[in-house]
Amino acid sequence: MDLTAGGRGRTATATAPLTVRPWLPASILFAASLTFAVGSTWDIQWHADVGPDTFFTLPHLFIYASAAVAGFTSLAVILLTSAAGRAGRTVDRELGGPGIGVFGRAFTAPLGYLVSALGAASFLLYGLWDLWWHSLYGFDAVIDSPPHIGLFLSSTVISVGTVIVFAAARGQRWGDIGALVSLAHLLTSSTVTALAVQRLSSGSIRWTVVVTAFMAVLLLASGAAFRRGGATITAAVASVIQGVFWWFAPWAAHAYADFVGLPVREHLRGIPTTPALIPFCLIPVGLVIDLLVRRRIGPEWLLPTLAGGLGGAIIAGFAPVQNVIIYSSIMPPGATVTDTIIAGVILGALGGFLGRRFGDMLRLAAITSGARA
Repeated sequence: MDLTAGGRGRTATATAPLTVRPWLPASILFAASLTFAVGSTWDIQWHADVGPDTFFTLPHLFIYASAAVAGFTSLAVILLTSAAGRAGRTVDRELGGPGIGVFGRAFTAPLGYLVSALGAASFLLYGLWDLWWHSLYGFDAVIDSPPHIGLFLSSTVISVGTVIVFAAARGQRWGDIGALVSLAHLLTSSTVTALAVQRLSSGSIRWTVVVTAFMAVLLLASGAAFRRGGATITAAVASVIQGVFWWFAPWAAHAYADFVGLPVREHLRGIPTTPALIPFCLIPVGLVIDLLVRRRIGPEWLLPTLAGGLGGAIIAGFAPVQNVIIYSSIMPPGATVTDTIIAGVILGALGGFLGRRFGDMLRLAAITSGARA
């Protein structure tokens, strides 16, 4: 990305380039997203094993600190690149993607950092709403309150920006690895957002499962389109993250309860709430998507859509089996399973279609910013 004093993307003629190493703010941004995952997993487990909480808790500190770090990091990069453009200094082509003019090109923001900055700003607004919610109602009785869903969505936007930041350095080892690991983190954390529709699952379709399948397929298809074998790599990393949080969530909730002198609920089975939302079958789905997405048969959209539908069917069909394994529950009625699989196929196909295009967008961001295609 080359910027001039007007910030209009023309080639700069200055002698001193901006010396920010692209991997440094990218790493800080990813650390911020990971901090949110730690805090939210901890907080959700607290709700399940201990009970309601107030606004000022240690898990909430992790959650809000993550947004603050992401916001300040993104703002710092935007201000640095804008100032460099005004001074006619060149900016590293791998720093967050193509420059986007903001406020009449008063600022020039790298695409990835612009997205993460918008997510952080939205997070702040929902955080203020959450503070008001606590002041009005006191304790949080449920995790899927309106401000919480807004916070989860805002964090998802920050994570999408992080993926774009790493994807802009495609062709560099840190960029390729960072993009796929960020996609895996986004996959594991975005499943929590499916809780927003859990109250719709009282009919014949388990919408939480279907929405989870849609998001998982979309991100796996993005990984497949971004890099050969990307869906399988993304699925494998997501499974590792799931395993780590499977241990961490109950331990953190119980340790913090002991620290503040609160008892945990009786007759707990030690089931990690958030990791249990993540499908166990991600790696087979990733393999299926990788095998189909890269082939060239028929229209460009056909195979990604078919792969997405098949992936959605696998996730939706295995979900009741996963619940039996985790919760020792009984299988739901056959009609419920069938309807959920059909809905999973439809939304999975949409996820495959959109995921291929999101992966292409990530590749385009790298090409536009000057990275190797």
